[in-house]
Amino acid sequence: MDVRRDGRLRVDDRKRDPAGAFAHLRQGLLNRLLEAQTLLPDGLRLLFVEGYRPLALQRRYFDDYAAQLRTDHPAWSTGQLRSATSRFVSPPEIAPHSAGGAVDLTLIDADGRELDLGTRVNASPEESSGACYTLADNISGEARDHRNILDSALTAAGLVNYPTEWWHWSYGDRYWALTAGAQAALYGPVDLI
Repeated sequence: MDVRRDGRLRVDDRKRDPAGAFAHLRQGLLNRLLEAQTLLPDGLRLLFVEGYRPLALQRRYFDDYAAQLRTDHPAWSTGQLRSATSRFVSPPEIAPHSAGGAVDLTLIDADGRELDLGTRVNASPEESSGACYTLADNISGEARDHRNILDSALTAAGLVNYPTEWWHWSYGDRYWALTAGAQAALYGPVDLI
């Protein structure tokens, strides 16, 4: 489902790709985002940044970040490198964005201005000194309040957060199944046609 067609979520173009894949989600996730938006305080809205990510793009993100870490930490073993890469970019073989069951988002006010949530969306652990972690303690009280608002609405709608990225939420993918105690994921990797 292309969230731009629905029109009820504000969509940011920062992760736009030529095919518009970034704006697609599974219907079950979209329904829950729309529910979460109704649970936000007056004057606040969700800002959709990225949903579906083609597997090839996921692989490129993973490989590029691994290469950056390899340059920064040449003594790391292959296992250390994969572990460090995986805390920020999901390995392609299990990537929730490639299942259409994950979304990156933030909060905006009534005028469309992004609220302070402590870091920019997609800030790496290195860049943010770990402030990208959902429960980071090196953010302002205002940013913590905004994260709590986002968490309350999305959790109440049945989504789960990936704890190293405050902006990353999912429903129906493998991580959701693990976290929510479901017997199986609802969604697996898919090619968007």
